[in-house]
Amino acid sequence: MVSLKLPLWLRFILLLGLAALASGASLLAYRYYTRPTTLSVAVGSIDGEAAKAMSAIAAELVSTNAPVRLKVIDSGTALEAANAFSAGKVDLAVVRGDVGDLSQAQAVVVVSHMVVLIIAPPGSSIDSMDNLKGRTVGVVGGAANAKIIDALTKEYDLASAKVAFKNLALTDVRQAVQSKQVSALLVTIPLAEKYLSLVRGFFQLDHRKVPVLIPIESAAAIAETERAFESFDVPKGTLRGSPPVPEDDLTTLRTSLYLVAHKKLGTDLVTRLTQAIMSVRRDLLREQPLFAQITAPSTDQDAYLPLHPGAAAVYNSTTQSFMDEYGNWIYLTPMILGGAATVLAAAWKFLGLGSSKSEGPLDSLYALGRRIRRAATEAELSDIEEEIDGILKAQRAKAAAGDESAVDDATLNVAAHRLESLIHDRRTVLAKKPAVVSAA
Repeated sequence: MVSLKLPLWLRFILLLGLAALASGASLLAYRYYTRPTTLSVAVGSIDGEAAKAMSAIAAELVSTNAPVRLKVIDSGTALEAANAFSAGKVDLAVVRGDVGDLSQAQAVVVVSHMVVLIIAPPGSSIDSMDNLKGRTVGVVGGAANAKIIDALTKEYDLASAKVAFKNLALTDVRQAVQSKQVSALLVTIPLAEKYLSLVRGFFQLDHRKVPVLIPIESAAAIAETERAFESFDVPKGTLRGSPPVPEDDLTTLRTSLYLVAHKKLGTDLVTRLTQAIMSVRRDLLREQPLFAQITAPSTDQDAYLPLHPGAAAVYNSTTQSFMDEYGNWIYLTPMILGGAATVLAAAWKFLGLGSSKSEGPLDSLYALGRRIRRAATEAELSDIEEEIDGILKAQRAKAAAGDESAVDDATLNVAAHRLESLIHDRRTVLAKKPAVVSAA
């Protein structure tokens, strides 16, 4: 069997190549693990403001180098955003609790609360749901308010009262009110100044002309049947301060606008997303007060929209501690370092570094055995004996001086005794050679 030993320079190059390959693989693994995760989010509203708000959050996540990023997809309406989510086209969606199929949705944050307002023009005699009999109500937002209309129709028997509902585009609302195509408006908006101003703009108002807010007195009963809604009291003077509209707290319905995630999204990923959003929310408040409405969803087990476990860990303060998160690394690091040390030791041995090229005293003594067997004259044997004496003398001197590298006496005596036996045997052989020649 032929033993193949590579040159030192080639072995060194091979080890450098392996080290470079391992370093590159480690760097790629680190970059892969620490790279930001981008999640797609569907959002839609009739005025486009929902997409702008989520785009602002997405931009802030980038500027703060958050571990999770958002790719905002404007679906046009809240219903289309819910449909895109239920079809599995996006990871996240901003949806109303009363719109679309949310069977696969779990709440991350409440983006805003949406309040149902039924408003009659200034001077109208309509001040209750019963007065809507035989009237047409304009619905701003169209199909997104279908569930609200169904709930009101069932509770107040509006079908028998011949109340008609007409969907209106945002640009057609003012004209429909002025031409009296509708007797009242139904809108679902956050109670933020931006949207309240929009509603006031539907009517021609002055200090004497004030719109009429129609209460939904059976809001609590509707909320018991339809869990997507809750009863809510609109504070006095919300729509207008002087004279106040409403004149007193007014009962109506409210639903929530959620950022939801698919159940399949990992817990750690949603935890990082929730932490990032709640963090950038504080920075965005300076620019848009609307972000103040971003809050935690209900953490109750029987909440209408269940909370994603990753978000629950943030709100319940059950996120992993340092030891929970890095305990495995702390345990595995010594093992990894031990394995690395073994590899380095194997590489050191492979290179042949640190191996001594100098010949020790015992090696010299054992080498003399071969010379003794090949000696052809008495003179050669005498020279070898002198070399043996020199080696023994040198080693005893080192031992006497306390040199730890000196070979112990017992080992030297064994080696010397063996060489003396070889010399004696060789002398015997050499002494017989002349006799053999004479006989011949």
